[in-house]
Amino acid sequence: MAGKTMLAVQYDGYGAGADGLKHVSVPIPSPKKDEILLKLDAVAINPIDWKIQKGMLRPFMPPKFPFIPVVDVTGEVIEAGPGVNSFKHGDKVISLLDFKNAGGLAEYAVAPVDFTVHRPPEIPAAEAAGLPAAACTALQALKTAGVTFDKPSQLKNILITAASGGVGLFAVQLAKLANLHVTATCGARNIELVKSLGADEVLDYKTSEGAELKSPSGKKYDGVIHCATGIAWSVFEPNLSTYGKVVDINPTLKSMLFSIVRKVTLSKKKLVIMSLTAKADELKFIVELAKEGKLKTVIDSKHSLRNAGDAWTKSIDGHAPGKIIVQIIVE
Repeated sequence: MAGKTMLAVQYDGYGAGADGLKHVSVPIPSPKKDEILLKLDAVAINPIDWKIQKGMLRPFMPPKFPFIPVVDVTGEVIEAGPGVNSFKHGDKVISLLDFKNAGGLAEYAVAPVDFTVHRPPEIPAAEAAGLPAAACTALQALKTAGVTFDKPSQLKNILITAASGGVGLFAVQLAKLANLHVTATCGARNIELVKSLGADEVLDYKTSEGAELKSPSGKKYDGVIHCATGIAWSVFEPNLSTYGKVVDINPTLKSMLFSIVRKVTLSKKKLVIMSLTAKADELKFIVELAKEGKLKTVIDSKHSLRNAGDAWTKSIDGHAPGKIIVQIIVE
């Protein structure tokens, strides 16, 4: 593909939101050792994508400008780099791109083979694109809370905040697959959606009951998958069981410091900070569940690459129930 160009969407500096995105023609990248070149079918926008643009991870990311964002992708293998034997030309795959380099908001992208799996024909491209970051984050958060999937879990009751978001919707489904009693919070308009995915109790976070996070059946939570923001520890603490654990996937500096305090003081009830660590075996586990129809990608909306700015704005708005998908269709 040397010398050929592709359409991509990039930004040249921090800030500006969707207004900072530019449609450009750039060279198609070449795969290096242990990498594959993909012709992309669909990608998913995650909050981390626009948070990087906003500068929340500066000066570490992005490593340089201009920068093509997005890490959740699915597509077809076009070329394999040196040392790649597990994938060949024409294979349909799902991949989590390297967060540092990203590159998914384009017609082609280079993917690391370590975080790429074959896409079964049972999983449509749009649904496949929504899996990597959100579903793997949900899985890792549940494991961090103490949930097990290969044997009966010792945890019985779990709370999932912001359960109608990308991570939350997967967390509800995975928790039910682990035979847990699930209490969830979300906005009133998404209550039936969250219930349909298996939640036993759903609280409208805007009500007084929802703000207090109390289980309607009076259960104490053995674990909390905290996908929301702005909830104080004093709200969680009385609702936790003796060794209850809150896993925060959207930490602030304050929550990070408080987590350390709980740990060093050997507190029974803990706040644990978690960020996604890419693991191929977990992505394979997620994809197998989706193939079997046990895990569903809820799609909020689909956009073309030409209209990627609309998808970007929708993600920043923060109220999309499910995944925001960009289909790589160039008109």
